[in-house]
Amino acid sequence: MGGVRGVQSPELLPDKWYNILPDLPEPLPPPRKPSGEVVSPSELEAIFPKELIRQETSTERWISIPEELRSLYLELGRPTPLIRARRLEQALDTPARIYFKYEGVLPTGSHKINTALAQAYYNRLEGVRRLTTETGAGQWGSALALAGAIFGLKVRVYMVRVSYEQKPYRRIVMQTYGAEVVPSPSPYTDAGRRILEKDPDNPGSLGIAISEAIEDAVKNPDTKYSLGSVLNHVLLHQTIIGLEAKRQLELLGEYPDVVIGAVGGGSNYAGLAYPFIHDRLRKNTGTRFVAVEPRAAPSMTRGEYRYDYGDTAGLTPLLKMHTLGHRYIPPPIHAGGLRYHGVAPTLSILVNHGVVEAVAYKQTEVFEAAVFFARTEGIIPAPESAHAVKAVIDEARKARREGEAKVILFNLSGHGLLDLKGYEDYLEGRLVDAEPEKIDLSYLPEVD
Repeated sequence: MGGVRGVQSPELLPDKWYNILPDLPEPLPPPRKPSGEVVSPSELEAIFPKELIRQETSTERWISIPEELRSLYLELGRPTPLIRARRLEQALDTPARIYFKYEGVLPTGSHKINTALAQAYYNRLEGVRRLTTETGAGQWGSALALAGAIFGLKVRVYMVRVSYEQKPYRRIVMQTYGAEVVPSPSPYTDAGRRILEKDPDNPGSLGIAISEAIEDAVKNPDTKYSLGSVLNHVLLHQTIIGLEAKRQLELLGEYPDVVIGAVGGGSNYAGLAYPFIHDRLRKNTGTRFVAVEPRAAPSMTRGEYRYDYGDTAGLTPLLKMHTLGHRYIPPPIHAGGLRYHGVAPTLSILVNHGVVEAVAYKQTEVFEAAVFFARTEGIIPAPESAHAVKAVIDEARKARREGEAKVILFNLSGHGLLDLKGYEDYLEGRLVDAEPEKIDLSYLPEVD
């Protein structure tokens, strides 16, 4: 039986990231142009530094973490805690043992700093002076803002307008770290101006903000683009979460039967789950993997697996992934980090092959679960992580019905202390559920 908290010794921090590409059930489809032509790695150099492009396409299973980065990870609080949710277990009267990896203790309040530091580090090595990016709820923007401050890079963040208005304190965090923050769609770019001309009150989306950030980077020679999810190099940087968790669980004499996490683009779920999926694919372990998304942006549960742009304006290469279509504007739910039309291509393959199960929840039931968790464990989860909490509670109740003492592991990838407007809306009965009635993908290019 595991204890309350896993060891946090510095020796548990891995010296390599895990790259899932060589272990996928099928090869990752390459990025393509609308003509169907494959995008070469060199064509990505307009927006990414060479080392990140190398990592994006690498077939090495393990990629070394530079010592300067490892030192920074330790300074900023890694390894993060692995905590057993005993009070939650008791409240649910479940035989399940529930553990969560708590990334909310890191300085910006979420897991996003893990890749932000890496991306800023490699950009600085190649002489880049400025970074642009997008952010939804502000977790990723906050992380890149801090990474920019650490490595002496200027940062401009295009923040989805509805989140810019809902979460002013996240904007202030980014500005405190020195970043420039603009609501997206904005008048700064051609993509933003076109959208505002048609719809001055457009709430924005991650797809729109990505378009603006990429356009900005392409037009300025001293600038590169950074993103917080979806692409392989981003996901592999996050695998330090799962690699730490494996070691911590081993010291407690445990191994997960179920691994759960929320999915917008896929970075927080992949960060925890991929090291355990490595065991499932190579050692045939019996662990189940459950990926949770909002019913307002149900790319895995209702989208199609096909080539689509990663952004609204069509500036990115086409990626093969589960998608709702790059023109889809999700309703303004409080889980701003999950309001994305697509999902990571590597995760899409795992869903297609049945390695990962996808479920979707309404935001009212998600906040209900989050409040229950807060009143038992004392931590207020970010709305994104609250989706994982809802699935954990469902799994724990199922274990009670079936009398099964399973081990449940999930990623509590961020705290909700700057998301209290969502909790206020829930507690006062103002929270509204929304989901697409129909998903039309007829406008997408036919590429295969």
